[in-house]
Order: sequence, then C-alpha cells, then structure tokens
Amino acid sequence: MPRLPRIDSRAVTFVGAYLAVWAAATAYLGVKGADWTLPAISLVVFGAALPALSMALTRKAAAAPIVVRRPMLELWVLLGFLVVYAVAFLGWGMSATRAVVSAGREQESLVLIVKLIVHVGMPAILLAALGARLAPLFNSGIGRPGFWPPLLVLGAIILALMCVVSPALSEIAALHASAATLAWAAPAAFVWFALEAGLCEEFLFRAVLQTRLAAVLESEAGAVVTGALLFALAHVPGLYLRGHPGVDGYSTDPVQVIAFTVAVLSPVALLFGTLWARTRSLLLIVLLHAAVDVLPNLTEFIRTWAD
Repeated sequence: MPRLPRIDSRAVTFVGAYLAVWAAATAYLGVKGADWTLPAISLVVFGAALPALSMALTRKAAAAPIVVRRPMLELWVLLGFLVVYAVAFLGWGMSATRAVVSAGREQESLVLIVKLIVHVGMPAILLAALGARLAPLFNSGIGRPGFWPPLLVLGAIILALMCVVSPALSEIAALHASAATLAWAAPAAFVWFALEAGLCEEFLFRAVLQTRLAAVLESEAGAVVTGALLFALAHVPGLYLRGHPGVDGYSTDPVQVIAFTVAVLSPVALLFGTLWARTRSLLLIVLLHAAVDVLPNLTEFIRTWAD
C-alpha cells in the first residue's frame, strides 16, 4: 500500500496563523465599512491560486541553496533596518526626495536612484559587513529548471488580470499614443518597473529578508507567510503619512491602514515568496513583479517620457 505524503505540521501551523491574521484584518475593514471584496480577491488569486500554480510549474525546479552563516544576527540587523526604512524612507523620505526637483523626468530618475540605494545598496552593504555572501542572492536561475514555465505562464496570467481588474487599457487608449510610441514605451516601462519596483522590493523582502527568516524559522512556509506580513506592514507608514483620500487603503485610522496592507498586500507577497522559496531566482520574481506594475503605470510613464 503506497505511503501517504507526510504533512508538515509546522507549515500548517504557520499558514493557519497567517490566515487568522488575514481574516482579522479583513473583518476589521468590514466593520469600518471599507471594501472587503478586494482582500478576498487578493487572497484567492495571489495568495492561493497563483502560488498553487507556481508550485506546479516549478515542480522540476532546482533551487540553489543559500548558506546563512549567522542567521539570528543577520535577521535582527535586517529587522532594525526595516523599521528605519519603513518610518524614515517610506514615511517621509520619499516625499523629501520628490521635493528636491520638480515633477518630470529628473524627479523620476532621482527617485529610481534613491530607491536602488535604499532597497539594494544599503542591505547589501549591511550583509557584506556581517560577512554574508551576496552573489547567491543575485543568481538569475535562468539556466535552471523551473525558470521559464512560471515566467511565461504566470506572466501571461498576471498581464491578463491587470487588463481586467485595472483601468489600464482604457487609460492607455485615452492617451491616443501612436503605435510607434507604444512600441518603445511598453518595453521601456517594463524595464523601468522591473528596476524601480521589482528589483528593489524583491531583493530586500525576498532575497534578503525571506532567506534569513527561513534560516531562523527552519521553515520555508513560515518564512513565506512571515515575510509577506512584514512586507505589508512595512508599507503602513508610507500609506498613513503620505496617502490621501484618493489612494486605496488610506484612512485617518492607523489600525485600518494596517488592516488594509495585511489584507490586500500580503497575499501578493505570498506569490513572490513562494516563487523565491521554490527557485531562488531573483530575476524570475523581478520580472513577474514588473508584470504586475507595468500596465497600471504605463499611462503615466508615457506622459513623463514621451512628451
């Protein structure tokens, strides 16, 4: 009689705890009269369906091992950095950066440079100072099994979803941009957001933070869900301090802002966390992150760079 696969009780505990936190956050939004359907869609699509599909698409993946020599020390240093990052940079640093120059190409270029320094340069310097090896974190994984199937399949699904759930196509059509403009702007915008959003966030939260969480917790599932919650919470200061009534999730109630980030943003992080755990390919999750951002932001990119 074939043996049933062993159930990882620790993974079940971590996932159950995450779902309890997510449910509490969503319930709070409902009590406050905020939209609870977006969190539900986010969990079902990005927190369940796409991670399950990503696991199927990466069943032949050979994730390169990453040795963390001093996991507890490195994790505490990174958590301290995240606190400063969330409060100082996302809270007011972004606004201060944008205030240096007027809106336009120069401002966007400056923001990109500062984001790369804060999200990639500073964590890399911290890890190097602690004696950690950086090269494995930047491994593209492009030649390993499990890279192309999720990139092509999930990339197509994500782009299709963005066409449906965001007003991107109607906004692009309203620009009346020429075919020639769209031909260079679409790939240029993809590269831009792969750097500004993909590389910045995925290096810091998945390659750097999640890898240390996995080493300390001794559980990939625990690292994925814990990293997803930390990813969501890191966005609270920026949304609370720099948001306004026209921004999704903004509220004068800080608890409601926390609930929104946990309920809506953390499921998205589950997808990228799962892919990092399965493939250890930074390039893969950077490109898929760009697929999420490119269409909703393409109109503004064209306004900035095509005029």
